[in-house]
Amino acid sequence: MARPRAFDETAALDAATDCFWRSGYAATSVRDLGAAMGLGAPSLYNAFGDKHALFTRCLDRYLDGNMRARIRRLESTLPPRAAIERFLEEVVARSLADPRGCLLVNTALEVAPHDAAIAELVADRLSELEGFFHRCLSVGQRDGTIAARRPARDVARLLLTTIMGLRVLARAHPEPALLKGAARQALSLLDPAAPD
Repeated sequence: MARPRAFDETAALDAATDCFWRSGYAATSVRDLGAAMGLGAPSLYNAFGDKHALFTRCLDRYLDGNMRARIRRLESTLPPRAAIERFLEEVVARSLADPRGCLLVNTALEVAPHDAAIAELVADRLSELEGFFHRCLSVGQRDGTIAARRPARDVARLLLTTIMGLRVLARAHPEPALLKGAARQALSLLDPAAPD
């Protein structure tokens, strides 16, 4: 009969996520992870698999609790245009508040170019974000609250690019006026009354 786990899995995953987020994937060793999680290497491997499997689980859990939760909240509580605006506002605020940046963006820059499985995971998650923008834009264009001059798919991709750019820019130059100004310009494309 298998023994029950003698550790708090949620706390262990939180600690591992923080290690990866703070130091990056390559610079985080299994020893670092074990120390942060309060687990020896054998226990870590038995519970979570290798470093790659643990990282994948941490990244997916981070995205479920952040990006996906935010999308669900905004889509269920706000009209489409307001949901997009609030998403960008929250990205700017989070970018300024947390010097570690976004774990998804950090992963896209550090790990994805060298790891096909992680690259696929990142691409899938970015597609989810693009899908959120596309759904909001399509509805807003139909009801007249969002400009219909440009294809919704193209604007969704521009908003995705804006999010990624804001997150990267905030790491190097966390200036509120800069980030807010960039977000404001992207959002100006939504205004039905704005000139072309």
